[in-house]
Amino acid sequence: MTSALLSDPAQRAGAILTIDLGAVVANWRRLRDTVAPAECAAVVKANAYGLGVERVVPALAAAGCKTFVVAQFEEALAVRAVAPDVRVLSLGGLPAGTEADFTANRILPVLNHLGDIAAWQAHARAQGTALPAVIHIDTGMNRLGLGPDELDTLADDLTRLDGVDVQIWMTHLACAETDSVMNSQQLGRFRTAIGRLPAAKASFANSSGIFHGPAFHFDLVRPGCALYGVNPTPGAANPMRDTIRLDARVLQVRSVDSAMTVGYGATHRVAARGKIATIAVGYADGYLRSLSGRGHVFVDGVAAPVVGRVSMDLVTVDISDLPDGAVAPGGLVELIGPNRPVDTVADEGGSIGYEILTSLGARYHRVYRDPSPPEVA
Repeated sequence: MTSALLSDPAQRAGAILTIDLGAVVANWRRLRDTVAPAECAAVVKANAYGLGVERVVPALAAAGCKTFVVAQFEEALAVRAVAPDVRVLSLGGLPAGTEADFTANRILPVLNHLGDIAAWQAHARAQGTALPAVIHIDTGMNRLGLGPDELDTLADDLTRLDGVDVQIWMTHLACAETDSVMNSQQLGRFRTAIGRLPAAKASFANSSGIFHGPAFHFDLVRPGCALYGVNPTPGAANPMRDTIRLDARVLQVRSVDSAMTVGYGATHRVAARGKIATIAVGYADGYLRSLSGRGHVFVDGVAAPVVGRVSMDLVTVDISDLPDGAVAPGGLVELIGPNRPVDTVADEGGSIGYEILTSLGARYHRVYRDPSPPEVA
């Protein structure tokens, strides 16, 4: 028997995650305008980088995004469930025996090696029709995609593509966030590779790659992190809008004095009389343990340092420099937001914005801010 719940779920929650869908849409439009006339897709793998496929995908589709990119087949099904008419690319290749699942759900497989291509060709023959796919060419990542030997084999025997309707040739940048010489090397390798293959559209740039200029845009760009507010131009001002705010609830405030310690392992020793606030978030919620003794929260624009170890469910912060009464049980403090953008939190934790976003916990109470009405064409 389920008990009745009469209180506001936001009041019960240990932390509140606010997701600004309008900012996500604005970020996509900015990138779309930057790369025009190339098409701007949206990478929504890992549950739209933690923000929620079921809300992010419809918002972007309504704004005009026509192509969505995921890593795994089940993620593609989640996109298809909320956006029946968009194009969906699945980067993870063609798992054995899944060919019919791709065609039945109109999902484009990204074929990563000759075995993938052969399996898709065989499926096309069985269906009696050419079937669309994307083919990945490795130009330097050495993860997925046709390596140099496989590329030579394919280019020397194009009958291997009989029945494969190649929609897009794609590759992926290894050092897009920097001005590495490898970017131009990969660009040259990709141009050479597609010059040996049948004509089709091409896709190269990720979020940071977009900002290397039109030579990297080709026909389709695939931004991911930039859509969600991570800075695609490290070392320069972030051209994207922040998309999330995370506020955690204060559970308790206590007075401390010298010789006292705080948290597991007694890693923080109190040096003088002050106050410690305990807040309801921890590494089980994606607030990284590496933020222990390094992170900060904000109260009314004032920073309060994380002290002691981040534990599974709790974080302790030193509020000694805040006025009496500024922090009280039941109140909220800002963990991610205008005073502490996701990239700053990542830097403090020795990580990257991608990990912060994709670690956002399931226990948060989520509040979505819907985008404004679609722009007038």
